Amino acid sequence: MIALVVNPIAGVGGPAGLAGSDGAAVQERAEALGSRRRAAERARLALETVAARSAAGASRPVVITAAGAMGEDVVRAAGLEPRVVFRASSRDGAGETTAADTTAAARALVDAGASLVLFAGGDGTARDVAAGLGTDAAALGIPAGVKMYSPVFAVSPRAAGALAAAWVAASEAGRSLPVQEREVLDVDEAQLRVARVEPRLYATMPVPYLAGRTQARKSATPASEHAAVVAAARGAVRSLRPGVRYLLGPGGTMAEVARELGVAKTPLGVDVVLDGAVVRAAASESELLDEIAAGPARAVVSVIGGQGFLLGRGNQQLSARVLRALGPDPLVAVAPEQKLIDLGGRPLLVDTGDAAVDARLAGFVRVITSAATTSIYPVTAPDAEASDPEGEGHAP
Repeated sequence: MIALVVNPIAGVGGPAGLAGSDGAAVQERAEALGSRRRAAERARLALETVAARSAAGASRPVVITAAGAMGEDVVRAAGLEPRVVFRASSRDGAGETTAADTTAAARALVDAGASLVLFAGGDGTARDVAAGLGTDAAALGIPAGVKMYSPVFAVSPRAAGALAAAWVAASEAGRSLPVQEREVLDVDEAQLRVARVEPRLYATMPVPYLAGRTQARKSATPASEHAAVVAAARGAVRSLRPGVRYLLGPGGTMAEVARELGVAKTPLGVDVVLDGAVVRAAASESELLDEIAAGPARAVVSVIGGQGFLLGRGNQQLSARVLRALGPDPLVAVAPEQKLIDLGGRPLLVDTGDAAVDARLAGFVRVITSAATTSIYPVTAPDAEASDPEGEGHAP
């Protein structure tokens, strides 16, 4: 049987540019800046895929879950039948469920017979689930957080649903999907906000694996490749045009672009640069929309090493609303060539939460790789790929 646990506040800090969602104060600030909760929505997308794939069967699967916002509400919204085996008893200062509740829920789901626990959240949620999972079940993350360095997440909510549906089908046929032991990594959010990105290994968990459905671990750029990053940044700066607002995303490559421009860069924020000057630092989604309304604009983004994400991991300020406002050619992509080589032919990924926007961005993108070179590289929308759960007919 499959199970679901949802971290209701996961990801709320992303569109606000807060580098995480931990703590009542951060959550209140994020919502004051206009961020909305999205974990339940992304979990619903996953379960709707399960429901659609089982619609032709004799009965839809029962989903073991926790009460209310921790899972039951989502299961019902997706048209599936919840079996509630856990009710949260603790609350934090804002009345939200706690990490201890997530851990206890994961344990209760496994004790109730779940063979696969789906969880909606980020790396912190993965840590909490791992603490309660034990060795009796597999788990799979529905990406809904801000930080998702761990390779325990599906590449999109619908990809998670497709994997879960394949898990159910395999179990009913007396088979099983491949499972890999994968790392649960996390970064302290306070350190993350001052640009100390040092993921630590907290646990491992068994994760169902199908090529193209589960994301890889984020890999750092080796110091030896710094010259290549500098070259790519110089190429990006040469491509910038006067009178255009450039939305510089987070990450080391974007920090190098800022250095080449001679401007300050917030380590994990999206900063707006116009004609060589920062006009808005660490902008939220709503502030970016204000800037775009003031004149021509494009987003400058890099590739997450190892994973291949352009959008949807750590740069949620560049939301579907922002990308729609940017128009038909919204992105300037920048990455040293080695990052593309290390993907081994896997496409770049976009996961904005809006299937139409993701589909529009899919195809090919020109990636600036040095001061004099570019690469035309494929981009895919993982939710479009989720129509083929076994990965047939797609590049790995």
